[in-house]
Amino acid sequence: MKKHKEVKWSEVARKAIIEYLEKLEKGGLEISSEDLLKMLGSDFRKRIEKTPIEKYEEYFKKARDAEWNRLKSFTIRT
Repeated sequence: MKKHKEVKWSEVARKAIIEYLEKLEKGGLEISSEDLLKMLGSDFRKRIEKTPIEKYEEYFKKARDAEWNRLKSFTIRT
């Protein structure tokens, strides 16, 4: 931002917020996985395709266990 002092960053932010709110009100904030991959670029897609499925399963299990532990702590207190 410092490199581009000619840009009115508050205006950029304001427009982005308005656009976000319009999408939110229309219910259009959902994005398909295909669109997301396009936005992230081909390099990201290639890395995903090279990653073994076992890695994804491992991360899924860790996330599931962490979420279970988080939720379990709430149910114990009540």
